[in-house]
Amino acid sequence: MKDDNKKQKLSAFHWRGTTLKGKKVKGQMLAMEESVVRAALADQQIKIQKIRKRGASSLQLRQHTAKPEDITLFSRQMCTMLTAGVPLIQAMQLVRSSCKKAGMKHIISQVCQQIEAGSSFSQALRTSSPLFDEFFCDLVFTGEMTGQLDKVFGRISLQREKQEDMRRKVKKAMIYPSIVSFIALGVTIFMLIFVIPKFEEVFSSFDTELPWFTLQILKASDFITQHGVAVGLLSLVAVLLFRQAYVKYMHFRLKISHFSLKIPIFGDIFTKASISRFSRTLATTFSAGIPLLTGLQSSAKTAGNLHLQRVVEDIQKKTAAGQPMHIAIRESGEFPELLTQMVMIGEESGSLDDMLNKVAAIYEEDVDNTVDNLGKIIEPMIILVLGGVIGSLVIGMYLPIFDLMSVIG
Repeated sequence: MKDDNKKQKLSAFHWRGTTLKGKKVKGQMLAMEESVVRAALADQQIKIQKIRKRGASSLQLRQHTAKPEDITLFSRQMCTMLTAGVPLIQAMQLVRSSCKKAGMKHIISQVCQQIEAGSSFSQALRTSSPLFDEFFCDLVFTGEMTGQLDKVFGRISLQREKQEDMRRKVKKAMIYPSIVSFIALGVTIFMLIFVIPKFEEVFSSFDTELPWFTLQILKASDFITQHGVAVGLLSLVAVLLFRQAYVKYMHFRLKISHFSLKIPIFGDIFTKASISRFSRTLATTFSAGIPLLTGLQSSAKTAGNLHLQRVVEDIQKKTAAGQPMHIAIRESGEFPELLTQMVMIGEESGSLDDMLNKVAAIYEEDVDNTVDNLGKIIEPMIILVLGGVIGSLVIGMYLPIFDLMSVIG
């Protein structure tokens, strides 16, 4: 069923019809199937005269394709509905009617159809869309078995909201240095291609030897001017090869994910964000009544880093073999002592979920503070690098002029 959903695409259905009063109307509706459009128009008491299917534009696809954020909103809405005592199918239909995205409407309709056909809620979610991952479906299954779907959806929505918030913070941490680095590279290339050659024309009229530093800058300018296109193409090919290797070779992907945790400043942010996601997910599964080993398996996939995912999978195997989890975590050598200590306290006191939630809160706050102060941390470094590069180019161009002025003086 998941394969069928992947193959289906949103289409734009242009329709014409008449109202009950005989007024002619027309419009456009995005949907996966024509039957959905006909049903929606029938609900509006519109008599259809003509429907034409056309491909949706790329903008429409971006606007109406369901995303993980939509599943989080769906979880929160279902929690609210079920807590208020609304029956499951009715709650799904109410959530569907409030959806603005055609892709999300289709997914909810698929779930409702399968439930009405006799499937369990968790099974309907599992087969309706890959956006409902194993962790999500396992928790819903637990909620069905215990009769606590409302509480389960509350835990799911909280966990997903925290996870998305952490992801936004990590992205925020990357935006500022990326923009500044891009600007610095652009300014440097602009000067080497358009500004430095003008100075070279002036220097050619000097009947004197140019300083070594100036000569190196002129050589760099000549190289970029003559071979810039080739360098650009080679860089593009290198990026494409890197991406291909990252997708194709697991060992290469593991190396890159491990290296990302060692990057100064940012590696610390990535590590703490992964620990908070792992801790929050494990706490959610454990408090929902899912066995610890199953919870470890699910939380490994939400760590957001392939290297740490493999580490957590090894911890799961050692725990399954009878080793206390805190010892397995300590032996991995990849997690801070704080996590080990909190897990040990949780295991001994029987409050593992509380301890893991506290760990997640600590690291979420730490990441938040680091991101907020990131500008203050790296701004001096960026100014030094940017000022050093641009300043060197300017000084290199003015050195011959200074030498000439001293000769004239």
